[in-house]
Amino acid sequence: MNRSKIFVAGHFPALTSRDYSIFWIGQFLSTIGTWAQRTALPYLAYQITGSSLDLGLIGFATMLPMFFLALPAGVFIERWNKRKTVLIMQSLMMLQAFALASLTWFGQIQIWQIAILAFLFGTASTIEITARQSMLIELVGKQYLPNAIGLQTTALNLGRVIGPILAAGLLTLDTGAGRVFFANGISYLFVIGSLFFVRTKYAVQIESKTNRNLRAEFSEGQRYIRHNPLVRQIILMMAVVGFFGFPLFEQIPAIASDMLHQISDTEQIVAARNSILFTMQGIGALIAAFSIAYNSSYKKKGAWLTIGQSTFGLALISLSFVQTPFPAYILLALIGWGTITQIAIMNVFIQMQVPNELRGRVFSTYLWAIQGVAPFGSLLIGWWAQIWGLPLTLLICGTIILVILAGLHYATPGIRKSHI
Repeated sequence: MNRSKIFVAGHFPALTSRDYSIFWIGQFLSTIGTWAQRTALPYLAYQITGSSLDLGLIGFATMLPMFFLALPAGVFIERWNKRKTVLIMQSLMMLQAFALASLTWFGQIQIWQIAILAFLFGTASTIEITARQSMLIELVGKQYLPNAIGLQTTALNLGRVIGPILAAGLLTLDTGAGRVFFANGISYLFVIGSLFFVRTKYAVQIESKTNRNLRAEFSEGQRYIRHNPLVRQIILMMAVVGFFGFPLFEQIPAIASDMLHQISDTEQIVAARNSILFTMQGIGALIAAFSIAYNSSYKKKGAWLTIGQSTFGLALISLSFVQTPFPAYILLALIGWGTITQIAIMNVFIQMQVPNELRGRVFSTYLWAIQGVAPFGSLLIGWWAQIWGLPLTLLICGTIILVILAGLHYATPGIRKSHI
């Protein structure tokens, strides 16, 4: 027992915090349901219309609130109780999952309904993510914050592996998508329950800001970003990947059905292939997240960031030439690894650089760079895939990402040499 405690304290010190451990378990169980739904929802949409553009439309609806709300949310989050904010937003997302389940079970689900519910989910998620990330330091303190970020990323990506496997089993049943959505709704109860038991003992007393102007507070955060080269370039890098890279994940159902089409395909085979693609992406992401959590104090984070970005772009380009499932599975694992390696390391850079009083505002800008630009990337990529085909779209996007990121690294060589 003592050895296990020493091991945990040595490699996962954030888990020595009772409050963080309770929240981490609840978040992990909820994440399984979230990724099951993320697997089933685009598959259901593609079954309804068979259109890559419609997949892009759903991504647009999900991410559009991020474009409008992420930046002001950072200002408001610093005025609100973060734990209560996460609790309320998680409850709203649970209701969205139950609404999807009801519509699917009664055979009433249509693309416009999926888009509206995706928009509502995106609205709650925008606020919840900013509040949750800002809350981590209140659970573990600054010393263990990098490990807490790594462990949270590990939980997210372990759910990314288990969730699609769960979805694959349920999708083979009648009204399988509805079962997935209902299971997701139930899973939110775990994280909601955990929030009633945690204490944010490292929280800084919220100052009275009634005499401060919201616009002035927002401008203060943006001014900090402009004058911090490391933070500024990281946000620019994330915006490039958020626009040209992450929206491609919404096209996985099209990859499973069209790019990897085999003569012997049946609906069950395509559904299984779709889930395996999501699962392999999750396995790669999980390996990256666990490595970062296990080695949270490791040096040369900037070099690993560069490797993650290069792997992501090269794997996208390679995927454009693939026509059979097995190599696609390997490439999706590499894409997942590259995705989480760059996101987690950038997250650590941002949170360790930024002072407490600016964390919410700066992190909301970082979040906007990841997901706020994504709705327009989703529409563009969906349109390109519709008119040019998905393979050429993958090739173009992977090339653009590598070229622009190489230019940003050349302009700011200190990033890849950073040891934060």
